[in-house]
Amino acid sequence: MSGTTTSNAKSGKRLGTGFLLYAGFAPLLFVILLVINIYLNPARFSPAAWGTLIGLAAPLIGAAIASTPAILGGRGGIDISVGPLMGFVNAVVVLVFIQMLGITSPFIIVPAALLTGLAGGVVNGFLAAVLRIQPIVATLGTYLVLLGVTLTILPSPSGTVPPWLTQLAGTWAILPLGGVLLAWWLICRLPYHGQLMAVGSDDRAAYTAGIPVTKVRFLSFAITGVFAGAAGLMLTALIGSADPAVGPTYTLIAISAVALGGVSLAGGRGGVIGAAIGAIDIFLLQSALTYLNVSTFILQISYGAILVIAIMLTAVQERLIGSGRAGASK
Repeated sequence: MSGTTTSNAKSGKRLGTGFLLYAGFAPLLFVILLVINIYLNPARFSPAAWGTLIGLAAPLIGAAIASTPAILGGRGGIDISVGPLMGFVNAVVVLVFIQMLGITSPFIIVPAALLTGLAGGVVNGFLAAVLRIQPIVATLGTYLVLLGVTLTILPSPSGTVPPWLTQLAGTWAILPLGGVLLAWWLICRLPYHGQLMAVGSDDRAAYTAGIPVTKVRFLSFAITGVFAGAAGLMLTALIGSADPAVGPTYTLIAISAVALGGVSLAGGRGGVIGAAIGAIDIFLLQSALTYLNVSTFILQISYGAILVIAIMLTAVQERLIGSGRAGASK
């Protein structure tokens, strides 16, 4: 039993590091879109502007990374409350801590944002993993609750943020993203990551092997919540205030980015690096189309097309990988 768990852990680590195998066409698309953007707007993509660019893309990348752990856990673990949770964290940080309590210290605000995200993830984990409510239904409920609470406490945009938080969308934009990626790298070094991938691939086989399926899935939603809290902090840094309408807009785009990055929406395949690359691809697509003055309706069409194509290519890729493994075993 322990040998099986160890084998799954090793397999999970290979998936975590060998992301190119599962990242689909996202890396190639990244190169193509980057070349197009540099050609269209070389000043914006010069090295001097990288800090600002990372700050602009950070909330979307953070949302995609946050969406990934719950999806990897399988059983349709698509958490559609990530966007509203980001918006709720944004409102809590600016309205409660900065405006009402007058707290501006990063040593309080950062942990508060992460704990707020964790609370949302724990609720989702309890509903989806413990009570076994279908994840998309459970997170739809928290989506609506979070959206309603945020609009209640913050009907319209307001507030400002301290200078250190503004710098997280500029000079120091890499820090929050780097922190999230470091946290995931550390998770990948733990047996839990292999258990997560095993549960996402086949929860019955994982249960037979002695893996605590409910606990693993519950923790995946908790991790998603913490990462959503970090993404909410990135969003706060970018807009420099509290805005109840911005957070929910990241929900479906983040899921599209995850699928584009080669993460199987059925669970057990892919990783946050692929999801991050998928998010960067979407950001680069936004940048190119915006530069060409393309209608926002076309942007929405492109998101839907990307999601459908990415899911199709991921399904084809999984079949090819499965066929290759079957052939090798013979």
